[in-house]
Amino acid sequence: MQTDILLKRLQTFEFLHGLNHAALAALAKSAVWKVFPPNAVVFWEGDTESNLYYLQYGSLKALRTAPDGREQVLRFLDAGEIFNEIGVLAKRPNPVTAVALEESGIWLLPRHALEGVVMKYPQTALQIIGNMADKIIDLVMLASDLSLKTVEARFAKLLLDSAENEVIERRRWTNQTELAAHLGTVPDVLSRVIRELTKAGLIEMDKQQIRILDRAGLAERAMLRGD
Repeated sequence: MQTDILLKRLQTFEFLHGLNHAALAALAKSAVWKVFPPNAVVFWEGDTESNLYYLQYGSLKALRTAPDGREQVLRFLDAGEIFNEIGVLAKRPNPVTAVALEESGIWLLPRHALEGVVMKYPQTALQIIGNMADKIIDLVMLASDLSLKTVEARFAKLLLDSAENEVIERRRWTNQTELAAHLGTVPDVLSRVIRELTKAGLIEMDKQQIRILDRAGLAERAMLRGD
């Protein structure tokens, strides 16, 4: 059963460490399971959400939209991540829109169930706040990069951060439009950057992968000191 799968997963969450089996089972029983097709909106910017979300499988993007329609992707979310702590704890309108990049299975953990857990186990709230703090730091770094670094530097840093064994697997939705939105630019500009890095022998790119050929050279383009 899906609930049994969720219960086993809840037992591994750091922010639920210390809860007994009965508390975890009650939380799992309160959860709602939903499957979102590609491009479906999980929630809209400005919505007042009352759930904490756990992404069991699939991928999402969290974005803000400018008045002229341009998108700024703030982060990508992968399977195993929890999100919307602000909506649950702060009870404030959500600052982003969450969109499924591929079919995504998500558990919705309702606020009332989490409030009961937090009241009984205060350390849970501290750990959730810690998770929020990590994400705030990531957003501060993103804002700094957008204002202080070139598109080339931002893209080079993204590749260095994302690579495993010098390879970044290109998932179906990891196209230049999505990457450009994440980097705060447009596809044409990103295309020129990719051509330049390829011509310089720093990366190699095809439909399945992006390979880093010269990490030191790419780190220099990323404006990383000491790499």
